[in-house]
Amino acid sequence: MLANMACSLIEHKRINTTLAKAKALKQFIEPIITKSKSDTTHNRRIVFSRIRQKAAVAELFRNVSAKIGDRPGGYTRIIKLGNRLGDNAEMAMVELVDYNDSYVPKKKKPSTRRSKRGSKKSDDQVKDQIEEVLTEEAPAEEAPAEEAPAEEAPAEEAPVEEAPAEEAPAEEAPAEEAPAEEAPAEEAPAEEAPAEEAPAEEAPAEEAPELLLKKLLLRKLLLKKLLLRKHLLKKKKMIKNKTWK
Repeated sequence: MLANMACSLIEHKRINTTLAKAKALKQFIEPIITKSKSDTTHNRRIVFSRIRQKAAVAELFRNVSAKIGDRPGGYTRIIKLGNRLGDNAEMAMVELVDYNDSYVPKKKKPSTRRSKRGSKKSDDQVKDQIEEVLTEEAPAEEAPAEEAPAEEAPAEEAPVEEAPAEEAPAEEAPAEEAPAEEAPAEEAPAEEAPAEEAPAEEAPAEEAPELLLKKLLLRKLLLKKLLLRKHLLKKKKMIKNKTWK
């Protein structure tokens, strides 16, 4: 059993099993993976004597050993998955560590520290540099901007002549009101036509073929039940007769 589980782990890189089997498999397969690091005929024969599958041995020595070569130990990982529904057994997943990319930590870049002593300059050098910069920069002469006085012409305002507004007397014409003539509204008697009710003709309901099939099946089932009852009654009578004899 452990050999078959080891072969399936080498082939699929992870398998689900119970927690007890997973722990036993870990103790069984890790020495085999250690043997696969040195690819010699002797090691291949030892591994084949435990696994008994040529394809698994070839996969182990070709691909798995190349990926796990740098690791000193702990080639497998057990992750608990909870309890199984049927018998409430603890389930776990066994996987090869280097084939799970989400758990493999990324390699950090080596941090390069620079010494602070080399970056400091002496005070004399700083002073010399400041003096050189000051001597090279000449003071810029800014000419004062001459502002011409703006001449404002006095605005001549013409006198506004107001014409007297002549108001014409408003003539109001008497409003003539014409008498409103109301015509008598003639109401036409509404003629009600007797509603003719047509006798509703009931068409015979046509049964769908599905309903017919269901009815036939029900009849067959009833016939079968009746036949079974008759057969059972006959058997009971036969048994009674034999016992009385």
